[in-house]
Amino acid sequence: MDDTSPKESIPQHLDLPGQSRRAWPRRIGWAVFGLLVVAALTWTLWPQAPQQQRAGRFRLNGAMPVVAATVQKADVPVTLTGLGTVTPLAVVTIRPQIAGYLVELGFKEGQMVKKGDFLAQIDPRPYQIALEQAQGQLARDKAQLANAEIDLARYRRLAAQDSIARQQLDTQQALVHQLEGTVATDQAQIDQAKLNLDYCHIVSPIEGRVGLRQVDVGNYVQTSDTNGIVVVTQLHPISVIFSLPEDDLPQIMKRLRDGATLAVTAYDRTNTTKLAAGTLSTVDNQIDTSTGTVRLRADFDNADNTLFPNQFVNVTLLTDTLSGATVVPASAVQRGAPGTFVYVVKPDHTVAVQPIKLGPTAGDKVAVTSGLEPGTQIVVDGADKLRDGAAITLPGEGGGPAGAAGARGPGQRPQNGAAGQGQRRSQQ
Repeated sequence: MDDTSPKESIPQHLDLPGQSRRAWPRRIGWAVFGLLVVAALTWTLWPQAPQQQRAGRFRLNGAMPVVAATVQKADVPVTLTGLGTVTPLAVVTIRPQIAGYLVELGFKEGQMVKKGDFLAQIDPRPYQIALEQAQGQLARDKAQLANAEIDLARYRRLAAQDSIARQQLDTQQALVHQLEGTVATDQAQIDQAKLNLDYCHIVSPIEGRVGLRQVDVGNYVQTSDTNGIVVVTQLHPISVIFSLPEDDLPQIMKRLRDGATLAVTAYDRTNTTKLAAGTLSTVDNQIDTSTGTVRLRADFDNADNTLFPNQFVNVTLLTDTLSGATVVPASAVQRGAPGTFVYVVKPDHTVAVQPIKLGPTAGDKVAVTSGLEPGTQIVVDGADKLRDGAAITLPGEGGGPAGAAGARGPGQRPQNGAAGQGQRRSQQ
């Protein structure tokens, strides 16, 4: 048998080790070629942003859409705010002045009463009896005094005739003076008994609102009762006591020394609803060292009962008004390295940084003391995307890239990427 026959009988499709090593470079090459083709197709078909637009916050050749406003002149109120508590000008606890049984109540809980209105009645019979006893004792002592005065007159005549001793006349005169004192004491007891009778009939000492009763009819009340019978609270007028920092005190005192009447407005807890308007009445005589604040009292008419005792309110004190001040919207004010500034709109549709100095704030308006003139256009919306010299477009402007950006308006994303993607797909 030929020795070469086994080698020739080997099938051609079987790879030998040497042939396998020579095939690997070709396979790797085809794989790399395939990846390059896939990458090229991906780059061609994948939507890309326009080259003229920067990936960051600012564009290279586009204008930023913003909203502008004109600097105006207006009156700006100078106000101070603080937290206050509604405090009645008078709160009276009706307590009995004498002891006795409560026989009648002349009010309904929550009723508005006037000064002198009947509130309660204590049993007057014991005090009526005491008055009658005092009156009887006074009548007896008056009779004794009259008799003593008659004897004194008789003794004076006899003493003038030298018929009696001088000592007897002096004794009678002393007796008259003693009885005069007794009569005066009796009269005081009568007045006391009448006063007790008046105390049995209890009336309101002030005008106000009656609270909940503290005792019912039939109870024995005494002067030592701490709760009393009822509490009457004055509501018209009413006051609000509020606190302000001690640094605000000089401007308040200056206005008060000038004779100005400072207006005070009370708002609800959320500081959105106006409750009442009043005036500042007084300032406390010392500063609280623990808080560094001073207390003030403002008076309110409270005709509609919107203010209720012990209610917490937000207080706004008007100290002055700046007439014809330069004002800008609060949203236009920016803060950064230059300090406080705004973006001024130039005629060439670019912006410039303009440092300003701020004054008082009134709602959404801020007074500007220097740096701006009325009539200047400033950016009020979209300023966070700007820098000095940046191109802008205003709403409603058209023509060119800036006009297209302006037509979209602030806050809308450009559609350049989507439009480019559609163009490339149509070309393909």
